[in-house]
Amino acid sequence: MIAPRQSHASAALLEHYRGVAASTLGHFGDEGYLRGIRPLFDGLRMLGNVVTARVFAPDGSILRDALLLAEPGDVLVIECLGDPDCACWGELRTLAGLIKGLAGVVVEGAVTDVAALREHRLPVFSRGVSAFTTRGIGQQGEVNRPIEVAGVRVKPGDIALGDDDGVFILDGPRAEALLPQLLAKEAQDRERRAGFLQRLASGR
Repeated sequence: MIAPRQSHASAALLEHYRGVAASTLGHFGDEGYLRGIRPLFDGLRMLGNVVTARVFAPDGSILRDALLLAEPGDVLVIECLGDPDCACWGELRTLAGLIKGLAGVVVEGAVTDVAALREHRLPVFSRGVSAFTTRGIGQQGEVNRPIEVAGVRVKPGDIALGDDDGVFILDGPRAEALLPQLLAKEAQDRERRAGFLQRLASGR
């Protein structure tokens, strides 16, 4: 089943979140935290509207439809069911994602072509790596339906925020409610960081 793309967060709300670290969210609890989903390489940052896909390995053909529906700045979040060692994301889909303008990809499952993915630098988060991959069977799959990743219910139109420390998923109302506390925490941390660095520089 393929459903239309959804977007529940305004561009202004997303812009406010560009300066928020995943660990700052972590100071306010673990709701929406994707446990066990790790960045594929260092120095990445991801923020965007969620497009969801459910893959039934070894059939990965539904990801073509997900990419076609996604818009620039979206984050593709994939639940890969079946064999956990069957990678559903690799170099060619990464290149297609870069052309599409994706902000990142999150995979509840494995990815492949790791060296190429690190070279291309599209933010990718996954549970593992594998040389065994899906193929284009074309029999089943879902796009823009609620999925489950690391025990978290992920809906199309949610916000995905990720960096070197991991990934959080937030729905629109929670993102709005948390924003003042998050911005205050970021400002406080910047001030304390500057103070510590100044003391280090002065040798005290």
